[in-house]
Amino acid sequence: MSGKDEVQPQPLGLVEAIIPVASLVVLVGLSFFLFGDGGAAGPSQVALTVATMIAVFVAWRRGHSLAVLNKAAVESVSSGIGAIFILFAVGALIGTWAMSGTLVAMVYYGIQILSPNYFYLTTAIICAVVSSSIGSSWTTAGTIGVGFMGIAANMGLDPAITAAAIISGAYFGDTTSPLSDSTNLASGTVGVGLYQHIRETALTSSIALLLSLVLFWWLGRPGDFDATDKILAIREFFPTSPLLFIPLVLVAALALLKVPPFTAIFLGALAGGVVAAVGSPDRVVAFAEAQDLPHILGLIKGVWLALANGYETHTGNAAIDQLVSRGGMDSMLNTIWLVITALAFGGVVEKAGVLDRLIEPIVTRTRSTGALISATVGSVVAANVVTADQYIAIVLPARMFKPAFARLGFAPIVLSRAVGATATPTSALVPWNSCGAYMAATLGVGTLHYAPYALFSVLSPLVVVALAFLNIRMPRERAQG
Repeated sequence: MSGKDEVQPQPLGLVEAIIPVASLVVLVGLSFFLFGDGGAAGPSQVALTVATMIAVFVAWRRGHSLAVLNKAAVESVSSGIGAIFILFAVGALIGTWAMSGTLVAMVYYGIQILSPNYFYLTTAIICAVVSSSIGSSWTTAGTIGVGFMGIAANMGLDPAITAAAIISGAYFGDTTSPLSDSTNLASGTVGVGLYQHIRETALTSSIALLLSLVLFWWLGRPGDFDATDKILAIREFFPTSPLLFIPLVLVAALALLKVPPFTAIFLGALAGGVVAAVGSPDRVVAFAEAQDLPHILGLIKGVWLALANGYETHTGNAAIDQLVSRGGMDSMLNTIWLVITALAFGGVVEKAGVLDRLIEPIVTRTRSTGALISATVGSVVAANVVTADQYIAIVLPARMFKPAFARLGFAPIVLSRAVGATATPTSALVPWNSCGAYMAATLGVGTLHYAPYALFSVLSPLVVVALAFLNIRMPRERAQG
């Protein structure tokens, strides 16, 4: 072992802790300035990689060995493998659902039932109900969310507002469902009962959602929508039937049975392939260009291609082609690249103690109720930005602020509510966070485009802060004796 490896790492100075964070913000901001939305297709990943190297240099100067920092980056990326596989599963699902007609069926029935006047409002409500039932914002967005995006496109509605409505509803369920992993993590980290945590978080989440629904109602487009031409076009190229909803029902059932998201979504993708092969075998064989193969092999090839590369068709109808030419595992590769580089950065800065150094002075100096909650919320948001992982944004601030809450006599539920109502919703607002990257890739709308309308994600932590300043629902620990 070298002498350098034996040196005990020293705590970072405040300026040293700021350098990696500032470099991240500057480089990613410069990427978006220079490349716009194209920044997510490579330049942003380069920015994150350079910021990681800066963080490594700062930590190395303080005595952390390169081997230890490398291990921290690798372990952080490893913690995101589950999210990466879910991204692959969603890409596969979109590909087979496009080929089978499941997405088209969702649009076909949706444009007949829903009105532009209340579409955003209805979208948010339905996504909230579904996500509350299954406990997963990702599954909600990756299934019915994709369908809503197709309906909005065919109605000529704003995709950014639609994505924000989907996310608002999906994250309401993710913060209030007993099936949500982030909800369980927030309550478990602080040490409060799950249902006590849900009761308190439901208060802030419900207020935030109601205000969001008012916005989505106000943004609804007045006027009638004539869907006749679109209905006729769908009937011509993609005959529809309620049976096409079998893959969607399967995913919902598996989610309710607490089957892990990757398994549920990928089985839904395979079900979409089966529905396509049984219901539209000629379409599958034609897509695979496998007319010379035995029929069963042609079907397998078509489904395989849709899973891997997505489905593509050329009907001559631009709207139909745009709706169903999409998906595939490979469509998620840029997003996965973004997640990997972001998690590597997060692993290095966590190992170096960057967030500890930045948060510690805030924890020790907070005395008032409003300041304590504001500092907690701000630290959670900062953790989402710096570490690119909502789970770290739950665990790290909760662990660091727990003594401060105890010192001021607050019941642990006050801390768990502040963390839970902030970490999960705001994660979707950070382009390089795994949640923000997932939503952008799945819904096809850049994070910075939908963020201004994602009112629930903004209001949820603000409601927590408002309750603190108003001294509402701020229980204290009972005195022992």
